[in-house]
Amino acid sequence: MATSTDPAIPTFRGSLVALITPMLPDGSLDFDAYRKLIDWHAEQGTDGLVVVGTSGESPTVSVEEHVELIKVAVEHAAGRLPVIAGIGGNSTSEAIELSQHAKAVGAQAGLSVVPYYNKPTQEGLYQHFKAISEAVDLPAVLYNVPGRTVADMSNDTILRLAQVPGIIGVKDATGDIARLGLLLRDVPSGFQVFSGDDPTAAALMLLGGHGNISVTANVAPKLMHELCMAAIEGNVALTRQLNARLATLNKVLFVEANPIPVKWAVAEMGLTKLGYRLPLTALHEQYHNLVRSSLKEAGLL
Repeated sequence: MATSTDPAIPTFRGSLVALITPMLPDGSLDFDAYRKLIDWHAEQGTDGLVVVGTSGESPTVSVEEHVELIKVAVEHAAGRLPVIAGIGGNSTSEAIELSQHAKAVGAQAGLSVVPYYNKPTQEGLYQHFKAISEAVDLPAVLYNVPGRTVADMSNDTILRLAQVPGIIGVKDATGDIARLGLLLRDVPSGFQVFSGDDPTAAALMLLGGHGNISVTANVAPKLMHELCMAAIEGNVALTRQLNARLATLNKVLFVEANPIPVKWAVAEMGLTKLGYRLPLTALHEQYHNLVRSSLKEAGLL
């Protein structure tokens, strides 16, 4: 089994922003704002970009737009930030196609979500991810988010997949620290475990997790980077201090389905215009002051 020091395996660490996809009010992609966000994240200390995932509204962009968003991110971030591209889907053949496109435009890795809606068995999940990895020579991070996919990938399945060449890690959004503690104990050397749940990310990293693929980092990149580094390095006092500062924001950014609140927050900070694509709609007015006050509490407005 390759280790994290193997030069063939990219190692990601720290705050990896689950980057939003900026859109204009008519729903068209705003590539100028996208590039400016990438610049801002590089300046603020973000450790990597995860593009065209859940926060990037992957379900409502076309394949052509999806590939262009990866390509622009790779080219604009070159030499500054690594790019992990969302390449998942509930069709294995389509996920392979997206993986091929991501590799062709230079992504460092792909983020591959558990197939949604069709509810595969654990064996189906294993065969799905194995087939993608065998078809495309692109390092893959698995993504378990049962709150969205219904299917929940077990620790046993993750451990089986950790033996498949090319599968280098997992993003887990369950927030189940007891379960993740067992996973961290059992994974082979070099297999990277990332939080996908901002409220529990600090706890995971204090237990040995490698980083946080973060929604909150869209508005608090510097603070999230500092939190991740403190937790990874075992500085409990600083971790508690920074986590307390972000705790309200970590909760409030999910008052409606992600990325509705965080896109509103990024626009409120003056970083983008505000646009979504149906079936997502604008943040309900009743939550505006709540999100705004949470940004102020964290010192971001």
